[in-house]
Amino acid sequence: MSAIVFLGTYTPMVCGIGDYTHFITNRLPIDQWGVISFDLAHCEMPVSNENGFPSDRVWYGIEDRDSYSSTAILDGLKRLDGNGANNTVLWFQHENNIWRGDDKFTTVLTELNVPKLVTFHTLHFQSTETPSGLRRNQYDLLKSLLPNVDGITVFSLGVYKAVTSAFPEYRDKVFGLKHGIHSYPEIAHLTRTEAKKRLHDFLLYDSDIDSATKAALYSNRVFTDPCTVVIGQAGFLDPSKQSELLYSAREKLESIIPGIKIVALRIGSIRDKEQEVYVKELRCQSNLRNQFLIETRLPQYMLPVAQRAFDVNLYWPRECTQSGALSHALGAGAIIAGRDIEGVGEMLKDAGQLVDDNFDRLLLKIKDLLLVQEKVERIEESTSKYAADYSWDKQAFQHSEIADIVLSERYCAIKPNFDFTQVPVYSSIIDAPVASNRLEKVVGTVSVTT
Repeated sequence: MSAIVFLGTYTPMVCGIGDYTHFITNRLPIDQWGVISFDLAHCEMPVSNENGFPSDRVWYGIEDRDSYSSTAILDGLKRLDGNGANNTVLWFQHENNIWRGDDKFTTVLTELNVPKLVTFHTLHFQSTETPSGLRRNQYDLLKSLLPNVDGITVFSLGVYKAVTSAFPEYRDKVFGLKHGIHSYPEIAHLTRTEAKKRLHDFLLYDSDIDSATKAALYSNRVFTDPCTVVIGQAGFLDPSKQSELLYSAREKLESIIPGIKIVALRIGSIRDKEQEVYVKELRCQSNLRNQFLIETRLPQYMLPVAQRAFDVNLYWPRECTQSGALSHALGAGAIIAGRDIEGVGEMLKDAGQLVDDNFDRLLLKIKDLLLVQEKVERIEESTSKYAADYSWDKQAFQHSEIADIVLSERYCAIKPNFDFTQVPVYSSIIDAPVASNRLEKVVGTVSVTT
């Protein structure tokens, strides 16, 4: 019987949140999880069988992202677990474009009389729309949803403080849970030169990019000249990522570091038609000399190699609460220079990467990094520790712990005592007294994983 049934997008859908669930389930015992997802023919997302998927534990039975219902979800639960929802927690992965309609989402959860958790991937805490920093629509959703769920999880201290300050009466329902980080020890131990060679060989000999771009990468020795610095970015070509700033960053850096050759390189593909206009603009700035737009989707095994190969991964999104791409980059031991905004800024600071809320100041930090090799080594050491602290294995285990707590609260009339000197690792992003108070009612003595 499954301990957790996740709901949302899932592999083989090409979706960051679906990937998130896949990475968690990959680390859980096969008999302790299931997934209820959308019909692959009507999910409105690209579908790739690159990783395969365990079909016996996944039910793709929700008609589409507009037509979900409590009836369909209960049907899926019965198909995955013929005995019903005994000792099972429904765990929703929430992002507005996945579960369309906030009122409908709340209504469906209210109709489900089973233990329910929701992971919020896109809550803000720096908005001016409400005093707490939440956006107004997010505040309204949480106001109606929190009374009707057993708990929610959030990825950053900023969001935790925003939610608990806005709804102090539901503090006990809010869990801090960091986003998982990949483990690529073989890639992280590659030198930058070795990673560049792998990326060079893939793009020239195994990719589907056009022959003119291949010839330009070869003739300009983008990856084979040891004196060339590559400022790069990989992932879907979404305008919200503001990838055009790569090109202006290259120009500014060359002006403040005389005598250095810098190449700006954007690798990515279009996910939907709305991105086509933006990509045309990026093409106009690609000169096949020191500014490149390489239109291809890197296979999963090559994404972290590319991120390791870039001397600097530049990340300055218009807005961003979390980023699956950064999870790969941190696991690959990549160097990242990013915007200090929302959850992304918090993640990068915690990992010891370059971060600032001013673009020009960030460029000065990149300049210092390129001139002092010891700074690169310090960042790589800090990043390695962060990746180990928040590995997917640990995050999967913490999901199981939270599910156990929710079930205990639901079905145990007597709450055992709690040792205040012990604080679970999943609460490490919030203050210890809050974590202790949270668990005093629901568990006995627990062992701390570090």
